[in-house]
Amino acid sequence: MLDQTLANNGAFGVQRALIDTDGNIIKEGENVYLEFGFLVSNTWETMVYENVKLNHRLQLYSDYVKNFGNIDVDWEVNVDLTVNKYVKASIGTHVLYDHDIIFDEVKAADGTITTPGKRKVQFKQLLGVGLVYDF
Repeated sequence: MLDQTLANNGAFGVQRALIDTDGNIIKEGENVYLEFGFLVSNTWETMVYENVKLNHRLQLYSDYVKNFGNIDVDWEVNVDLTVNKYVKASIGTHVLYDHDIIFDEVKAADGTITTPGKRKVQFKQLLGVGLVYDF
């Protein structure tokens, strides 16, 4: 992470800065977050009809060091449609689940967790329509 302010705040999973009671930084936050694990990827693309193409991408990841066996999922499915010579459309979904991301966690001022958060599935839908003109 190049932005030290973000690193000091612990953004994107890096170790945050150590701060004394007066708010002074004792040790800067880490700039690198590393994981060592196992990744399985699958991609597939096919023409469903002459003007409809289906794309699928699935990635499954498990960290060897922390929480081995907990699988992070990144799955994307897109359908590209050619309506006519000038109009194209795209419909898709994207599902994410990361075991390390916790939603709605509440921490006290001293850093202790007062309300544990929950792990959730993130879901995104996509609809795109575009005009195409070749010249």
